[in-house]
Amino acid sequence: MSFRLRAFALHLLVSGSVLTLILGVLYLGWYRWPGWYLSGAVHILALVTVIDLALGPSLTLLIANPRKRGAELARDISVIVSVQLAALVYGAATLWLGRPLYYAFSVDRLQLVRASDLTESEITLARRENPHLAPQWYSLPRWIWAPLPEDPQEAARIAQSAVLGGKDVIEMPRYFRRWSEGLPQLRERLQPLGEIRGLTAPEKQALGTQMQRGALAPEARNALLLWGDMRRVLVVFDVPTLRVSAILPPD
Repeated sequence: MSFRLRAFALHLLVSGSVLTLILGVLYLGWYRWPGWYLSGAVHILALVTVIDLALGPSLTLLIANPRKRGAELARDISVIVSVQLAALVYGAATLWLGRPLYYAFSVDRLQLVRASDLTESEITLARRENPHLAPQWYSLPRWIWAPLPEDPQEAARIAQSAVLGGKDVIEMPRYFRRWSEGLPQLRERLQPLGEIRGLTAPEKQALGTQMQRGALAPEARNALLLWGDMRRVLVVFDVPTLRVSAILPPD
């Protein structure tokens, strides 16, 4: 094997190992299905992968020359590695700040809540007033119920804020309650696939096919959309127990 190919292979191996370790931890901890899909993490992953696994080792293949002095070759490779590290740090930091923390049922819908959706002041309030559901740096995604507060004036204020583009109750973990406590309200909001708004006719057809393949009944009142930033998935529940039976993408 030539000097260039050995340098390329070594660079690719090291880059792949580091990238796999970091992204693997993030995926296994926070971005399991449907987290990566709803958060749009695939775009960040694509950028980091192209720079770290394609561009970096390829540049090493081009500049690796056994006739170069050791100091000159080390300098060139260090520049490439610096660019790779910058891309990796950017990607890892972006994924960390946008990591899924909650899948929240609130009023009539399911919504993804990411770490970047919560302000420090709200996190502080939650840790003081609702510590068992407050987010910590190590918190993994969990399903919760986010009802409006019992105080009618506070509930009205939050509802008005959400309508005007301000904070919604899903961004206030001090009001979060256990998933099991919201199951009676959740049951009332479930709909058959054909009645769910926010889906096009082709998407409903595709989801209906997926449900039939999984022995799920599209005509039963057993489903609700889970919304992310730009995407949504259909969550299908087992009606007797209200356990999640399937999480299906519409495309």
